[in-house]
Amino acid sequence: MTTLVEVKSVSRHYRMPREHLLRAPEVLTAVNSASFTLNRGETLGIVGESGSGKSTLARMVMAFEAPDSGEIRFDGTDIHALGASDLRRMRQRFQMIFQDPFGSLDPRRKIGWSIAEPLRVTHAETPAHKTAEALEQVGLRAADADKYPHEFSGGQRQRIAIARAIVTRPDLIVADEAVSALDVSVQAQILNLLMDLQDELGLAMLFISHDLAVVASICDQLLVMQHGKTLEYGAATQILNAPAHDYTKSLLTAAGA
Repeated sequence: MTTLVEVKSVSRHYRMPREHLLRAPEVLTAVNSASFTLNRGETLGIVGESGSGKSTLARMVMAFEAPDSGEIRFDGTDIHALGASDLRRMRQRFQMIFQDPFGSLDPRRKIGWSIAEPLRVTHAETPAHKTAEALEQVGLRAADADKYPHEFSGGQRQRIAIARAIVTRPDLIVADEAVSALDVSVQAQILNLLMDLQDELGLAMLFISHDLAVVASICDQLLVMQHGKTLEYGAATQILNAPAHDYTKSLLTAAGA
């Protein structure tokens, strides 16, 4: 397996609002020197409770935010050293799926328009067959492109979000709490769909979740975070079967794993 994503000692700090005129503002460390590698075709789960830094780390991998220190390389390229136009082209190769698909879809636009949106970054015209193919790959019909987001269930809207993520034929999908708002039965369907697409398209996936039970079924590697720090990182089976940190054990207990 070849390395697709390499994160080296990445940190991110936020300066908090000043509470007192004569005191320096506090600094929150959202991510503290995180490192990992992700190979093509594999899935890394980043797990932790709210405030752990997992979503901030994902946003830096997507280049939505820049790290204060450290380096993130995608297929050998330091993405935070790229200019705006080069980064737009590079983003065709990594796409994100969010927790709330309805919030990420324009309610005034038919879903075919929304699915094709990533293609318009580099293409003046969007072939309709690419939108149709993406819809069919996620278990919907090509004719659904002419419907609006409110005409679909929550699970179907997440399938639409996945279709938009794969329409550019990316190398990496970043899924940030992508199934946490869904019923358990629908969660299982979406997880199975993601695994099928990974096999079909050779995708690498970064799967962000607070629920170890969810990531246990889909991930090759795990990175456990708390308060911005990495507590454990390694093979998923090893961490799940023999967690080394009490926090990981508490997450397993909470998940009923």
